[in-house]
Amino acid sequence: MLTIEKELQTTHLTPSLYLLSPDLVRRVVEEAFDLLMNPGVRFGTSEALELLRAAGVKIEDGTARIPRKLAEGCLASVPRDFYLHDRPGNPVVHYGGNDVHFDPGSSCLNILDSETKQSRPAQTADLIRLVQVAEMLPQYAAQSTAMVCNDVPQDVGDFYRLLVVLRHSSKPVITGAFSGRTLAAMLELLAADSGSGDELRRRPRAIFDVCPSPPLNWSDFASENLLQLARAGVPAEIVSMPLAGATAPVTLIGSVVQHAAECISGITIHQLACEGVPIVWGGAPAIFDMSTGSAPMGAIETAMLNLACTQVGKHFGLPTHGYLVATDSRHLDAQAGMESATSAALGALARINMVSGAGMLDALACHSVEKLIIDAEAISSAQRLVHGFQVQTETLATAMFDQIGLSGEFLKMKETRSLFRKEQHFPSAVIERGEPLPGEADRDVFQRARRRAEELIAAYERPVLTPSGEASIDKVANRVLHT
Repeated sequence: MLTIEKELQTTHLTPSLYLLSPDLVRRVVEEAFDLLMNPGVRFGTSEALELLRAAGVKIEDGTARIPRKLAEGCLASVPRDFYLHDRPGNPVVHYGGNDVHFDPGSSCLNILDSETKQSRPAQTADLIRLVQVAEMLPQYAAQSTAMVCNDVPQDVGDFYRLLVVLRHSSKPVITGAFSGRTLAAMLELLAADSGSGDELRRRPRAIFDVCPSPPLNWSDFASENLLQLARAGVPAEIVSMPLAGATAPVTLIGSVVQHAAECISGITIHQLACEGVPIVWGGAPAIFDMSTGSAPMGAIETAMLNLACTQVGKHFGLPTHGYLVATDSRHLDAQAGMESATSAALGALARINMVSGAGMLDALACHSVEKLIIDAEAISSAQRLVHGFQVQTETLATAMFDQIGLSGEFLKMKETRSLFRKEQHFPSAVIERGEPLPGEADRDVFQRARRRAEELIAAYERPVLTPSGEASIDKVANRVLHT
């Protein structure tokens, strides 16, 4: 008879979801390589074009025709996995394999006001509050530079929100820059936080989203950012955003092909700049809704695009990223819950290494602390789902029936007492189960989430930086913000 340990190894199956057949994945890859040659890919910076030209790529009017052999060599040099680290230097977020992590969505202009329940421009205090809540929720493996702070000058906005996160969190950070000059300052800030540029390279705490402009175009600042990140040894995350029917083919599978070509072309110049630096196959693909002219992030087709694009990235063995757990609703209502929880489960089943988007409303235009808390409950359920069924006992059920017969007294069994916490996920009080507590009967999920936010913020303690670390960060911040 098999031992329990061997039985666990042979019968425990964690569920996964694949939307494309192996043959269809191969066809996507073949056509993506074809697109790299015809029509080719536009690059906005001469430095990227010179790198490609030196590698033997034919350049015409800023358009590079990238041979498959060169692209495949660059894909092969990408690390198959890597870690992001927390402030103490511990590896806490694993990009690669089937590990799944979640972080709040990034770059919102607005916040859902907790008092009025209306959207308004976000301020620094709103970002701090959201960071504090995300810091206290274990469902979020990383922070993000979640909101644009409308109370600071736009030209330092990217730098400033990274500074806010670093001062209030010890978790890794998903971030990004919208200019080469800003990126250089942000890298300097991260080096000050890590102790040095070499230490940042050894134990990166942040990863930078870099977005091509669909279709098949790397703008000046996007291609420059890829090159800077590669040379600094800091991980990059390609966020390709084909919009099916508008800036990409109307067919979902055609948009997946475009996404693959954009990712491969970005990886090519990144690895030519510095071979072996981590880069992630990621994106925020969506459909273009022909009835509204919008890009619905809660649509099931948008989730399907994320899953299919991830599957192609996993075909190459690369770390992956996607944009899910968001909604098109402007309010924390049933639509928001349906769309966000559905895509959280789908993203986890697809084994996307980093799923961004939690907390976001209004098709990524608005953040909500309360939604971030509710989404954490959906994420916990999704993580329980992918944990799957496990064989915890020698037999599946017969030995327990041998003990109690038909009495039904399973509550009395020692197996019940020892195993129920392993078998069941217990949500926080945000999720209503059973009879409400005294005084809680009239609270809806928004009110429960708001109360939970207050509790988390009350328990939050700002991370303590070393005097030298704080002085280094302040030195960089004062120079960037006051010159």
